[in-house]
Amino acid sequence: MSDKPLYVAFIWHMHQPLYKNGVAGKYLLPWVRMHGIKDYFDMAAILEDYPNVRQTFNLTPVLMMQIEDYVKNKATDAFLDITMKKAEGLAKEDKEFILYNFFMANWDNMLGKCPRYLELLDKRGRQTTREQVAKITGNFSTRDYLDLQVLFNLVWFDPMFLEKEPLQQLIQKGRDFTEEDKAAVIKRQVEVLAMIMPEYRKLQDAGQIEVTTSPFYHPILPLVYNTDIARIPSSNILLPRKRYSAPADAQKQIEKAVEFYKERFGRQPQGMWPSEGSVSGDVLPLMEGAGIKWTATDEGILENSLKKTISKDTRGNVLNPDLLYKPYRFQWNGRHIDMIFRDHTLSDLIGFSYSKWKTEEAVSDFIRRLETINEKTLKIPGDFLVPIILDGENAWEHYPNDGRDFLKGIYAKLNSHPSIKCVTVSEFLGARKFVDTLPALSPGSWINRNFDIWIGDEEENTAWDLLGSAREFLVSYEAEVDGGSSGQEKTAQLAGAWEEIYAAEGSDWNWWYGDQHTSGFDEAFDFLYRQHLSNVYKAAGAEPPAYLNESIILPAKESMPETEPVDLLRPTLDGVVTDYYEWIPSGCYEIRKTGGTMHQAESIVRAIYYGFDMENIYLRLDMHLRDADAGKREDVPALSFILNFISPKMVQLKFSTEDKDLLIADQGERRLGAIAAKKIIEIKMPFADLGFKMKDEVKFSVSVMRNGAEMEHWPSRAPITFTLPSPDYKLEHWSV
Repeated sequence: MSDKPLYVAFIWHMHQPLYKNGVAGKYLLPWVRMHGIKDYFDMAAILEDYPNVRQTFNLTPVLMMQIEDYVKNKATDAFLDITMKKAEGLAKEDKEFILYNFFMANWDNMLGKCPRYLELLDKRGRQTTREQVAKITGNFSTRDYLDLQVLFNLVWFDPMFLEKEPLQQLIQKGRDFTEEDKAAVIKRQVEVLAMIMPEYRKLQDAGQIEVTTSPFYHPILPLVYNTDIARIPSSNILLPRKRYSAPADAQKQIEKAVEFYKERFGRQPQGMWPSEGSVSGDVLPLMEGAGIKWTATDEGILENSLKKTISKDTRGNVLNPDLLYKPYRFQWNGRHIDMIFRDHTLSDLIGFSYSKWKTEEAVSDFIRRLETINEKTLKIPGDFLVPIILDGENAWEHYPNDGRDFLKGIYAKLNSHPSIKCVTVSEFLGARKFVDTLPALSPGSWINRNFDIWIGDEEENTAWDLLGSAREFLVSYEAEVDGGSSGQEKTAQLAGAWEEIYAAEGSDWNWWYGDQHTSGFDEAFDFLYRQHLSNVYKAAGAEPPAYLNESIILPAKESMPETEPVDLLRPTLDGVVTDYYEWIPSGCYEIRKTGGTMHQAESIVRAIYYGFDMENIYLRLDMHLRDADAGKREDVPALSFILNFISPKMVQLKFSTEDKDLLIADQGERRLGAIAAKKIIEIKMPFADLGFKMKDEVKFSVSVMRNGAEMEHWPSRAPITFTLPSPDYKLEHWSV
């Protein structure tokens, strides 16, 4: 090890929302169980082979609570219940459930392990709806359903378990499973879940890892403290009708988390990852008051707080490392808490980009980037810490072999690297004196430096308003109880009601409300959220308001573009942006969401530009192209697309980036228009060939296909809408 190593702190954040249906006493969704067998144990256990790689893991209390429920209380979920039913006795609705839900795993990297699984997927169809599934249940045999029950539960295991018995022989068997095989898979799931918490305790006690925590139900604490704070980073945001402000709840979420942690790990947590990196000057003192020594968030918050820019080159390498790669101290009234700020580029490369690279290239690139930082900091006084902070569970299904080859690659190099040292955060902070303080702390989260994901949309604001009403009701009821002679039963009911409020304050509900994300289970999340609020009233013996029986999710709205067409287009169809002004008059719909659990994952399509002249519709698709090297971009990948027009008439167009033929699917397939694909995709479609005419209202969406499967659909909720020009368009839009 060199005299002045570069220190690196990985923080893997592990979290799942509360999936439990409190009334039914079981979980609606299986993702704690599935990620438990795929991610939580192995992410820690893999470090035993690399003793010099020390890391920090953040385990949210609501996640640990659910893992324990499966292990100690033999909790179940809707998916597990249907799995355990004998295939020969499945009812039609069970078969529909299996056909619709039991393909929910990464098709390339997880289903791809089992040819039989892909065979069943193709038999069902890669694009399907609940209505379509209901019509084909009879096409599948008892053997098909039993194989699906086993395969869905089998492929979610991490490779470290699939490579050993009793699962190895089942993977090799591949098909024609028995009820005994199914029982063996589920038995192994419970065994693996039971291994998770002891592994983290063991590694923390050995000093190789540090385990931190988050506020109990993963709330956005600054918003729980006071929703008005959302206006500081987003001055034009539309807030809920009534301000939500519950500082006591924010404090309780922290205190409950600390107590829960101490009971499991036998020590006080030193660090706390604030949910979604959300911080403000109001909530950090609450953390410090609960004994927390340090916290973390994104580099964007540091920039806003210091009013300085973290400069980067074209590859994302930081040019002023002395600004980012060191801890800061936030002080108030003689008290303080220490803070670190994550390297956004390095964290997102692991979370979203390296999965698309060849493993060896990804490993080399990552290590080379750290070595570059080391070279830049050698002559600068002081020690430097590179914080790499990201989701520790949702990225790996996008990697070959569940990311195991990538992780082993970087850990092997880091374990013996002469000038890079992996440390826990507390290890680094405890050995150094602080010289840098934050003059102020700018409120925000690790997503876009603001809170817009969780507040500001109509659905999100409705959720806050309903939460506020339920809390006001509970406060009034509590005053009545405190004023009377309340027995143990009422005290317990009151405590249960408050627990429902705390659960409803979790961030996950509003993650799925609004237009930014969709899960495929939005209705389930909506139901669970409203149930938490209903239970507040029920605990007090009151009838929940009728509006809690109504979904918060709004009917699909027309997708609003970033810009709308303002003039006629005259693009050159050559597959490149010929000049800056070529597409300026067009409308533009930017893809800002991934529709999943991790924000900022790159979609395939980056933006949809559209417009017209007096005879044609023009469409341009911009893609997220991988940076092969600094300053270089690949051409658009080999993909197929479907343009879905639903107005003024139903028309479906198909094309691929390889064939470059635009086919209209009516009676057979016929070619029309023109297409060019190189750096971008440009398409020309004559009105007449589509059966459209001037002044028609056009509604359309775009599907991205690969191997017959729909990879993306944009917009995700409702079509882009625009109106074709009138015969007098040129006169109406004449300008000097």
